[in-house]
Amino acid sequence: MYIGKAARLSGNTVKSIRHYEAIGLLPPAQRSGKYRIYNQQSVELLIFIKCAQQLGFRLKELQAMFQQHRGEALPWELARVAIADKKRELMDSIGALQQLHYGLEAFEASLKSAQDQCRLGSL
Repeated sequence: MYIGKAARLSGNTVKSIRHYEAIGLLPPAQRSGKYRIYNQQSVELLIFIKCAQQLGFRLKELQAMFQQHRGEALPWELARVAIADKKRELMDSIGALQQLHYGLEAFEASLKSAQDQCRLGSL
């Protein structure tokens, strides 16, 4: 299939597909003259990349994963490890954000207390 159909089936843009090829995420497509020809495996890889990006993976992370794996099939085991790492990273971020929220709540309460004291003092 040509690049346009691969883009439609995978939910990517033609520009994205060319970019993924250029940075090594997607193996170079077969050619028929000047046209790129993609197979179903390429579409599955494109879907995998798009899904991973939507879940917070950066292209650099995907490149590192794919550099470890140069087989024909998708790197499912490497993906499982990367997902576990990403989940830990996310939980750490959630914890840090919760601490920030608690700090803001305490700061807000202290401001309210100071404001109330100022009002009582001026009466």
